[in-house]
Formats: sequence, structure tokens, C-alpha cells
Amino acid sequence: MRKIVMAVLMAAMVTMAARAQQISGTWNGQLDLQVMKLNLVFHFDGGCTLDSPDQGAKGIAGEIKELDEKKVDAAFPSIGATFSGNLKDGKIVGTFRQMGREMPLTLSRGELVRNRPQTPRPPYPYETREVTFTNDEANATLAGTLTLPANFETLKKRTVVLMVTGSGLQNRDEELFDHKPFAVIADYLARRGIASLRYDDRGFGQSTGDVANATTADFAQDAEAGIRFLRSMIFSRVGILGHSEGGSVAFMLGARQAVDFIVALAAPGIKGDTLLVEQTNALLQLSGQPAKMTLKQMRLTMAMQETNPWYDFFTEYDPVADIAATKCPVFALNGSLDKQVLPESNLNAIYQLLTLHSSLHTPHSTKEYPGLNHLFQHATTGATTEYNHIEETISEEVLRDIAEWIGNLK
Repeated sequence: MRKIVMAVLMAAMVTMAARAQQISGTWNGQLDLQVMKLNLVFHFDGGCTLDSPDQGAKGIAGEIKELDEKKVDAAFPSIGATFSGNLKDGKIVGTFRQMGREMPLTLSRGELVRNRPQTPRPPYPYETREVTFTNDEANATLAGTLTLPANFETLKKRTVVLMVTGSGLQNRDEELFDHKPFAVIADYLARRGIASLRYDDRGFGQSTGDVANATTADFAQDAEAGIRFLRSMIFSRVGILGHSEGGSVAFMLGARQAVDFIVALAAPGIKGDTLLVEQTNALLQLSGQPAKMTLKQMRLTMAMQETNPWYDFFTEYDPVADIAATKCPVFALNGSLDKQVLPESNLNAIYQLLTLHSSLHTPHSTKEYPGLNHLFQHATTGATTEYNHIEETISEEVLRDIAEWIGNLK
């Protein structure tokens, strides 16, 4: 009799588990915040976690209050949010609550899938190698992908580009909202005979090193280690492509005569605190608010906030001296809708500094692209909230111009 009872209990437990599986797993949905759409991804697997991919947040810990075959009720204490919903016609129809606000949210089964048509897909007509190089001074090991065009060893001009990401920890593809701009650039260049090396930022992905105290100058030291690594190989010409903060890194190495050429994508041309004032006013204007931030107000705000070494360096760093000291060929690009590094001041400053301090025979070039944002996507306003909704990763015109400019270097 005891065996029969145990068998019945076991059968009941299996049945309950099977029913719970109707909701268990990964679900995604989109909150309508009126000013923007916000994608959320829930994982109901024994425990519960929440991802907000549009905000770069993953694994927010949750607590399951109730979970059965037709209903889920979960809380996320760290962000003061809850979600409750019922299974209906294969979807979870429910309500997301946060900070006293209730918003309808319908979840569909599965991970969030975004359409990114430019992301390279195998098989590739070129070779990729997983490599590492070290910045011994910082005790950092940088892991990356070396992309080599087909029959690269036979080319007369064996050119390679080191890619450096913008601010914030990023992987070697500079991945953001499932966009992988550096992977797209590497693919485009390789198909046109140009090699590249892209790497995970220190302390991120497969790279190691202290990042808590790192500044732009430290990231420049990492990049310089990458340049030395490439010069130890078969390359006849070694350049650098930097995006945003990576553009500052590029000019730091240009001033040290460490590279043979520079491609600067949305690189700062003015002092950090001034750039922040411009950026803030541009974003205020986009949101319909008065754009009245001044440098004095910015300084007062900074003095009241707890900062870190990176921020302190960024606000005080003026790229003028490094840009002026750069003698190698430079191609500097900006989008007209860039609201993070505004072309009117930054690209113009770079142009004037290069024109004033470089030889007339140095093939410098600057270009502003109409309708492109900070990521060089075709955009409507240039607001950062558009990035994840745009399917294009990077403008084909920009890709073409970069490849042609590098290819035409003598």
C-alpha cells in the first residue's frame, strides 16, 4: 500500500511540474512608456530573473510569489517592480508595476529577437583567429579576434586596423542592442583586403585587468599594446579605428606616432566638460525642454556627485594637444544627427587642428554624413532611444568610405 501511495504522489508531482512548464521558460514583451518602447525579457526557470536589454541590464534578481500552469506573480525588489499575468492563447497577459505606475504588458514565449541584417553570418570568405595580447604595465590581458582576408600573405599592401570601442565596457564587436558594428566593419574590410583586430575591453568579456580605476589614458595603453602586437606580425601598415572615446584613444596614439593612420568615428574634438554640456543641451532640446545648461552649472552638478577616476579624467581631458600633434593621415567622420558628439563643434575642431598643424601633403579627410546618428545609422532625430529600433547597424556609405580611404593610402 505504501508503494502505491508513493507512486500516486510521484505521479501528482510530475503532473504539477508538467503544468508549470506551460509558463516556465523565457518570455519577452514590450512596455509602452509613451515616450519610448522598452523591451523586457523574463526567465521563469525555478527562480526568476529579468533582463532589460534596451538599458543594458541583465539578470535582475526576482522572487516568485506564485507560478502554476496558468498564472505567474513575481517581484523584483532591487528595482521596486512586480509583474503578474495569466496564460491566455499562448501568451502571458498581465500588468507590470513600478513606482506606483501600472502598465499593461503581454509576453510572448522565447528570447527577444531583433532583426540585424548586416550582422555577418558564416561561412566567411576570410580567416579569423582568436588571439590575446598583454599590457604588462597594467597586468591586463586583452582577448580579441584577428580577421585576415583570403590570401593575405600574398598582398603587396598588408594593412591592418586595430579597433577601439567607445565609452562603457563593451565586447570586441562593440555590441549594443544586438548591433555589432565592429563585426560589421571587420567583415566589410576583410572582403576588400584589409585585416583587423578587435578586442574585448579590459575587465570585460574574455579580457582581464583593473577597470574600476581605469581612465581613457589606460585604455590608450591597452590599445598601444595591441599596436605593438600587430607590428610583431606580418603587417606592413598598422592603423587604428576608434569610435567616440576610442577616437580620443586614436589621437593619443597618433600624438605618440604609434600608428600609421587613423579612422576617427565621432571622436571628441573639444574638452570633456564642454562636450557634456553640449550633449546635455542637445538631449534636453530633443525632449522639448529648454536647453540652458551652462558649463558653470555642469561643474556645480559634478561637484555634488560622487565620481570615479574615468569620469574625472574624461571631464578634464582636452584632446587639442593630441590632435595637433598627430602627423599621420586621418579620416574623421561624424553624423549630422549625432547628439552625443556634436559635429558642429567636434568635427570642425578636428578639421581646423589637422589643417593648421599638419603637412599639406598629409591625406587628411573629414566628412559629416547627413541624417546619421552617433552609431552612424540613418536616424530620424538622433536620440539615443532610437538606436535599438533601427535595423541598420552602420551606413553602407560609411563602410564604403572607410574601406576606400584606407585602400587609397600610399
